[in-house]
Amino acid sequence: MALELAYVVAAVLFILGIKMLGRAETARRGNVVSAGGMLVAVVATLVSGGMAWTWIVVGLVVGGAVGTVAARTVQMTAMPELVALLNGSGGLASMLVATAEWWGQPVGSPLRNVAIVLAIWVGSIAASGSVMAWGKLAGRVPGRSVRLPAHAFVSVALFVASLAAAVVFVWPLPSGLMALALGVLVVTALVLGVTQVLPIGGADMPIVVSLLNASSGLAASMAGFVLDNSALVVAGSLVGASGFILTDIMCRSMNRSLANVLFGGLSAAPSGSAKVEGDVQPIGMEDAYYILEAAANVVVVPGYGMAVAQAQHAVRELAEQLEANGAEVRYAIHPVAGRMPGHMNVLLAEANVAYEQLVEPDDVNPTMDTVDVAIVIGANDVVNPAAREDAGSPLYGMPILNVDEARTTFVLKRSMNPGFSGVQNPLFVKPNTRMLFGDAKETVTALVSEFKNA
Repeated sequence: MALELAYVVAAVLFILGIKMLGRAETARRGNVVSAGGMLVAVVATLVSGGMAWTWIVVGLVVGGAVGTVAARTVQMTAMPELVALLNGSGGLASMLVATAEWWGQPVGSPLRNVAIVLAIWVGSIAASGSVMAWGKLAGRVPGRSVRLPAHAFVSVALFVASLAAAVVFVWPLPSGLMALALGVLVVTALVLGVTQVLPIGGADMPIVVSLLNASSGLAASMAGFVLDNSALVVAGSLVGASGFILTDIMCRSMNRSLANVLFGGLSAAPSGSAKVEGDVQPIGMEDAYYILEAAANVVVVPGYGMAVAQAQHAVRELAEQLEANGAEVRYAIHPVAGRMPGHMNVLLAEANVAYEQLVEPDDVNPTMDTVDVAIVIGANDVVNPAAREDAGSPLYGMPILNVDEARTTFVLKRSMNPGFSGVQNPLFVKPNTRMLFGDAKETVTALVSEFKNA
């Protein structure tokens, strides 16, 4: 009775925490509330299993220390990679738990075996796929789309082999045959996770991270059925459902289907991408200051380059200078900017940018032609006019921020290299675009100094 009551309390805390995550003002508290729910569920489970409090405390201290070190030492630029690894850890844990449960009790009903199969299959794909996503995000694996020889055939063969192993495993058979089927299932699922993520690149990575997060939640829910643990079922279902909803939102933001992301992918060197012709127009710091000083309406568009340069605090300081000068400043956030869902929102929140200043593409695009200056900081694909103008571009049809329609557009970049998708960007040679080359943080800091010294 006490255990079920603890699980109910944990479930309520999970739901309240997720609800709080929906608003910037309560997101921190929601994170703490959800973590509290997990603490209640874990402690209650261990106590009911007969574990001594000494070992429970030791586990909490060691785990808490590891988490604290990770939270304090991982840079914001590496947060997508960390999220990918955490997704993989969840999938791996579910796979190991389900495997261990069958190993301890190999005889069970077909329904129980179905839950074991799903936990192992989904957990294995989430684990290896997340490691591959981490490799792409960290630069350990080429970020572009990579296809193996006969890639489609290999993927289909792996799927069929894992499906056959699952069918064999579900029905009660001699334990030796079931163990063999289990081994085939694990191996094929792990390889399938790699082959599914390997060809995905470009602007699709935020969608992949979201989908892997949902998959790890689904695997955890299946593991909960295997263990007959209602708290794990609820927690996994919440993560899985919210992850799939977020994945759908991300796909809609790119005007693409999930099937197209998984089986199409963006190529790093798209053959249909038109070559950009024209001359770029660099601008000096002093001239950029004069244009900004006269601006009454400024829109800042952050991208992954801002995260790499750790320029978010300098950007907020520049916005404060502009506001003190009488300008209205807004931050236009594209849902897939960065390397994970909400990446730019997290960075700007860290810099104490007011949530009310953040706007979405649909809010700012209709009035972009009235914006005096649009400042693009390290963003590429989400501001690429080819998505609107070039039917042959792989980005065509993807909703973007129409910064090329602003009266003046500043683009802060280190070089003329294209974005993560590899698609050339005609924005750089538009007549109203001025390029500010160099490190984003140093450039923005220099602009702040121009205001302070004026």
